[in-house]
Amino acid sequence: MHLCFTFFFESILLGAGLAMDAFSVSLANGLNEPKMRFKRMAVMAGVFALFQLAMPMIGWICVSTIAHYFKAFEKLIPWIALSLLGCIGGKMLIEGIRNQEEETEKKAASIKILMVQGVATSIDALSVGFTIAEYNVFEALIACLVIGLVTYFICFGGLEIGKRAGTKLSGKAGILGGIILIFIGLEIFITSFL
Repeated sequence: MHLCFTFFFESILLGAGLAMDAFSVSLANGLNEPKMRFKRMAVMAGVFALFQLAMPMIGWICVSTIAHYFKAFEKLIPWIALSLLGCIGGKMLIEGIRNQEEETEKKAASIKILMVQGVATSIDALSVGFTIAEYNVFEALIACLVIGLVTYFICFGGLEIGKRAGTKLSGKAGILGGIILIFIGLEIFITSFL
């Protein structure tokens, strides 16, 4: 395959499709932290973009070198995503309910939580390595960079939308964010069996 319009168009569509889970989590983070500053938003979107860039590349490397090991791991992806997003979402939901009862300041997502969210929303992107298996290393890298860029802008938009809605929703934002994360985990889990 050559670097043509179709290559970039397919990479953009792939990036947009992969970024939907990260967009939803970004929306939840924005809801939970309505006073988030621009720099923090840029870092959060960057973390999601980095994971979405890295996972397909790791998948491509696995397909190119150790495909038979990766096939066994692929069955665990829905379980891992459900566990990670369920735990984070459940924690947000419980904190949201507690914060409604007692008017306390909401905690911002820590770097540890952000990393777990990044892994949970991008782990299914490992399997994209199979779809780009025919690419050479340069094409795979370019495709992954495009996926990362698309994810960055989509997540930044999700954070902005969440921030604006979070200001309006006030105390219910943490509850809504937790429900969104749990729903994403369930969606990844259920659709893996369909």
